[in-house]
Amino acid sequence: MKHLNRITIALSFFLSVSSWAADLTVSAAASLTQAFQEMGSQFEAQNPGTKLRFNFAASGALLQQIVNGAPVDVLACADTDTMAKAVAKAVVNASDSKVFATNRLVLVTPAKSDLALKQLSDLKKPEVKRIAMGVPASVPAGHYAQGVLDKAGLWADVKDKIISTQNVRQALDYVARNEVDAGFVYASDAQLMAGKVNVALQVATASAIQYPIAKVASSTQAAEAQKFIAFVQSEAGQAVLKKNGFTAP
Repeated sequence: MKHLNRITIALSFFLSVSSWAADLTVSAAASLTQAFQEMGSQFEAQNPGTKLRFNFAASGALLQQIVNGAPVDVLACADTDTMAKAVAKAVVNASDSKVFATNRLVLVTPAKSDLALKQLSDLKKPEVKRIAMGVPASVPAGHYAQGVLDKAGLWADVKDKIISTQNVRQALDYVARNEVDAGFVYASDAQLMAGKVNVALQVATASAIQYPIAKVASSTQAAEAQKFIAFVQSEAGQAVLKKNGFTAP
């Protein structure tokens, strides 16, 4: 009987620990990688029962993964358009979406480049042969960049120079490795590679670059998801974002 009681107690303890521990899956835009990893360490330290699992990629790709059934608890995008699509597809509820950071689009060149790009029209110069940019259909930074080039009447002149990337960080890496002559990335990305890339100019986008975050409607960890979202919006979370080159909403 004592042996049976010990088994019962052990089983009860195991079940209580299992229900206490929570794995929270956060799908976030590639540009948030360093900021969210740093924030994640702080959050886990304050919430020892929760383990964060991050999935970083282009915002459009993240949405498609969830639509296709990927088990995700929190979605953080690099643009409000992707979040609007998530709402339209019932992936998140509109009332749950909150903008937590903003960013700026910049044109960068390799640190050792001799190119002097002072305006967007300089991209037409023959010495500019390769320009890295995210795929506009799925990478917000690429979408912003194409919109800027279209508005400036430059898209037809430079489209054949474009080297398409799967996310903004890949575009940044191409520039940092001197594999392209220029690239469109976020100001936060350029800060990350200071010393390897130079900011040639800041690019004015038609709309503000806003980062929304929301609990995924199908999440089985709703309370923990909301707790992480609250942390991102907290003073501590915002300090990490600022440190990593983002600005307040």
